[in-house]
Amino acid sequence: MARTDRARGRIAATVGVLGELLITAGLILALFVVYSLWWTNVLADREAKRQGGRIRDHWAQSAPGAGSGAPGALDTKDGIGFLHVPAMHNGEVLVKAGTGSKVLNEGVAGFYKEPVASAMPWDRQGNVTLAAHRDGHGAKFHNIDKLKDGDAIVFETRDVWYVYTVYAELKQTSRYNTAVIDQVPKESGRSRPGRYLTLTTCTPVYTSDYRYVVWAELSRTEKVDAKRTPPKELR
Repeated sequence: MARTDRARGRIAATVGVLGELLITAGLILALFVVYSLWWTNVLADREAKRQGGRIRDHWAQSAPGAGSGAPGALDTKDGIGFLHVPAMHNGEVLVKAGTGSKVLNEGVAGFYKEPVASAMPWDRQGNVTLAAHRDGHGAKFHNIDKLKDGDAIVFETRDVWYVYTVYAELKQTSRYNTAVIDQVPKESGRSRPGRYLTLTTCTPVYTSDYRYVVWAELSRTEKVDAKRTPPKELR
């Protein structure tokens, strides 16, 4: 009887230890999820706001219209401009060069530099191709699925507002499908050179298995005035 009691005691102790280990593992996993999906957003938003403020301060040192619109004349000081997408409810998004983790983890959108280099908004033709995180690290394109045909996307530079209109989307494609960022994005239904803008991010939500793509086309431009009055699409 004593041996049976001792065996039961050892089993109970083992079960207790395993239970504690499982609880600890669950807590660690929960903390990791909180860190990945919330705290990285806090840090990234803070960094993006700091960088964005620095760029706007730099812009304020020279009057709008002083540059010719060419990259050198624009003198962006570490940022190309700001993306505004009202349908995504994500505020203004700082845009920088590059789509690597080091860039996107700062809570910004990045220009593709490879495998197909992005055009710039001021180029006379081409495809302005951008990527951003959908979850964590600012999650600037989290609500990309809210965009629909006819919605406005506004790209703000120091001197010009570039107003694009959404015309097509691809809800899921391979991460290796680089044709979606071609200078003439034929998968969007266009076959001739124009002035396009492409947004890409991971899908489904909380994974990076595939890519979600939205295409837009330049509708008009508007010069930035002294007060930086936003175009009607942002009012």
